[in-house]
Amino acid sequence: MRFTYYGHACFAVQIGQHHILFDPFITPNELARHIDIHQIPADYILVSHGHADHVADVAAIAKRTGATIVSNFEIIEWFQAQGFQKVHPMNHGGSWTFDFGRVKYVNAIHSSKLPDGANGGNPGGFVCQTAQGNFYYSGDTALTLDMQLIPRFARIDFAIFPIGDNFTMGYEDALVAAELVQTERVVGVHYDTFGYIKIDKEAARKAFQEAGRQLLLPAIGETIEM
Repeated sequence: MRFTYYGHACFAVQIGQHHILFDPFITPNELARHIDIHQIPADYILVSHGHADHVADVAAIAKRTGATIVSNFEIIEWFQAQGFQKVHPMNHGGSWTFDFGRVKYVNAIHSSKLPDGANGGNPGGFVCQTAQGNFYYSGDTALTLDMQLIPRFARIDFAIFPIGDNFTMGYEDALVAAELVQTERVVGVHYDTFGYIKIDKEAARKAFQEAGRQLLLPAIGETIEM
């Protein structure tokens, strides 16, 4: 399984021949100005919630690639109103088996409003079970005890958590989240993009190391094997 980080909370996971892209926010992100969205492959685009910093490039990439957009019911309705028909709506607690694996849409504590002010539904995260391993992307969220339910659904090989604080968990809470979902490896996202979420990366890595866990902070554009 290959993981590619595209900045902020956007990343892709390649599972065999399938490319799954999450929360694409690239063209408005100054830190990701070297990333060309026209070169990003996508068979599916999974959207955790409706904020602009998670949906900015969904339409452009879906139109070019023909990717299926997967999100909550309200966000899918919003994209359908724009003419997108390759979509799959979900809601909290529901699961669906796609050709790359099984996805469960789980709770997140955050807010969700689409860029034009439309209702973005309730924010969520995704538990993905695949033949090459299982992972959990929490989406933007606070630390919540709901996370302790995740290991009941799947053994988590790695998790993707926001660590920038202020709008979401900071790295200290992300470390607790790793304990709740029983994973040793965390990929940190949603940090450094804006002034409110700049962090001390070395302090974050050290906190995880001292707790016997690993915090991965790939560079924007970097691909790592998971």
